[in-house]
This record gives sequence, C-alpha cells and structure tokens, in this order.
Amino acid sequence: MAVDFEAIRPYHDHEVAPVLQRLLRDEAFLQTLARYRFPRLTDYCAPLLRRLIAWRLGREVRGIDSVAALQERIEPYVDRVVERATAGISYSGLEQLDDQQAYLYLANHRDIVMDPAFVNYAVYHAGLPTPRIAIGDNLLQKPFVSDLMRLNKSFIVHRSITNRREKLSAFQTLSAYINHSIAEGHSIWIAQAEGRAKDGDDATDAAILKMFHMSRKDQPFAEVIGSLNLVPVSISYEYDPCDVAKARELETRARTGSYHKQAGEDDHSIALGITGHKGRVHLAFNRLNGADYADAKALAQACDQLILGHYKLFPVHYLAWERWAERDAALPVPSAASLFSASELAAAEQELGKRLAQCSAAEQPFLLMQYATPVRNQYRLQQNR
Repeated sequence: MAVDFEAIRPYHDHEVAPVLQRLLRDEAFLQTLARYRFPRLTDYCAPLLRRLIAWRLGREVRGIDSVAALQERIEPYVDRVVERATAGISYSGLEQLDDQQAYLYLANHRDIVMDPAFVNYAVYHAGLPTPRIAIGDNLLQKPFVSDLMRLNKSFIVHRSITNRREKLSAFQTLSAYINHSIAEGHSIWIAQAEGRAKDGDDATDAAILKMFHMSRKDQPFAEVIGSLNLVPVSISYEYDPCDVAKARELETRARTGSYHKQAGEDDHSIALGITGHKGRVHLAFNRLNGADYADAKALAQACDQLILGHYKLFPVHYLAWERWAERDAALPVPSAASLFSASELAAAEQELGKRLAQCSAAEQPFLLMQYATPVRNQYRLQQNR
C-alpha cells in the first residue's frame, strides 16, 4: 500500500517558482530580512525596506524553477556565511563515499541549522548530492520558515504530537519516507537524537534507529539497516555560539526541574548559531563496518563509537576538562600543555574566559561540562577497547 508523504515531504521542482513568488509577498518573511539586514532602519521605514528587499530577491530568484537551481544560486551565499563564522573547516572520510550512492547521514546534534548546513557544505563541495534534511515541526511555527526549509530539501518530523496513536502513525510515515528516499537515490540527514545535545553528550537514541525499521517490520533489522547505507557523522565545533544560553538552560533545569522557553528563543538560537563564531570545525564521515547488527541497541553502540571516537578535540576541550570539578581523574587524559602550543593554549584560555565571564557562578560548571564531556566520552572509549 502506497504511503502518503504530502504532509512531510520537501517541495518538488514544479512547486519552487510558485513558492518563491509567495515568499516575495510574505510580509513576515520580508520584515525578518529587513531587521537582519538593516536593524537600525527597520523601525523608521519598514514598508520601504520590505519593498526594496522583495525587489532585490525577485531579481535573484528570477528564472529559478527547480530545487537544484535554487541550491546552485544560494550556494555562494551559504559558503560566505559558513566561512565567515569559522576559522577553517576540515573533513575526513568523504573519500569513502560514492556520488552514485544514497546515504543516511546520522549526525550528532549541537546546532539547529548549522549541523545539516555543514554536512550539505561538505558533500556539495565533494561532488556528492546534497541530502534531504529532517527538521522538527517545533521549528516551523511561521509559514515562511516552513516554505524556506521545504525549498531546501527539508522534510518534517512531527515532534509536537502528543497522542500515542497519532505519534506512532507519524513515525511509521517518517520511516517509510526515509526508506523510500534512500531507495529512490536521495540521501537523508537526521540527528542521532531528538533535540540538541546541550550538555555535550552525543549519544545515539536507539528509538531513532528502531524508527528506520518500523515501515519494514517484515524484514530483518540488519537487512533494513544494511540497505540504508548508514553513515554516522561526527560534527566538532571548537566553540559553540550558543554555549552560554545552553549553560543557563541546564542550570535552570538542574535547579528547578524544568525550563520554559521564552517567545522567540528558538529564532534567537538559530540566528546566533548561524552568525556566531565557531572557531575551527571538523566533520568526520564514518562508514559502518559490515557487521550484522541484531538490534537497535547494538547499532546505537556502534554509531556512538564512531561519532564519539572521531570527535575532534580542540584546546578548549582539554582546558575545560582540567577545570571541570566532575571530571573522572582515573581517565588517562593528557594535559592540554602536552598536546598544544603555548600560543594555541593562550588563545583558548582567553576565549574560554570570555565565555565563562558571561555566566553566573552557578552556570559556569554547565558551560565547562559542554566542552569537557566530549573529552570524557572519547577517553572512556579508548579505555574500554
């Protein structure tokens, strides 16, 4: 029986031009761009700025009638944003991938937009097709955001559903869509767990892996996983632009037991994550070995070994580890001074100090935890081999 993907799929090529025209008339979209581009002028001449931006955008998107053409047009702008906000991007493992093959990229999740953007950037410049991107419906509160994401190959994960039966049905549809996409030759990007790892602990949720199998329950788990060409991806940021905000949220949760987002908080996190300085960034693409994983738990452990083991640790991670009161002294972690030059350490000390200064005394341990946890995870793996 055919599954209806209309509620979650990205836009098709024939829908691109009409959606672009709709965006050019969307006042909320144009106002958002005006505030970003002209923050000081928007309060005084917003209607004029909206018309100017619509005219400029109209010129830019004229003649675009496919998703590929749109991505080709915006790629230089994406490259500029990516490169301005980093001190260099490096990759490993891309040489293992075939441009004629579709892959299921399963990545750790630290930033709402930039995680899939960096994967897109890496595979695009390696001559591989860009993936379809899983995005939670909690981030699509405004119609223009949904339009923008679906134009850029995003498909919707319904996370806001609370009814158990409806949630199960949504997962079945999501599973079928992912399997259908891979079978049709379209790669997929999805996070290893729901929500960002705000404490720095990148752990694969076995429920995500079980979901991949849900629509093909009549087949063995290992067979289904084998057909999806799973590629765990480890995305390492030297600095997280949202680290202070995450520390505040973690401290509030620890103190009160809960945390309630303010209006517009996700929008602010998205903007800060895109524009904030990240230092150096490394992406490690990892092919799973040929083992038959009997269940989701075994597969999750294998994914964790690759994602945690290939996380690139920068000076700030070791410095945070040395300051972290909850570090495990039994782990054989070398000192930062034995691994990095004095100039690198001085720069990292200064940057870490600036970030800690933005936190209260109660919040500072939670900021250190974000940078120290990847050190703990990696050296635990080494110790247990």
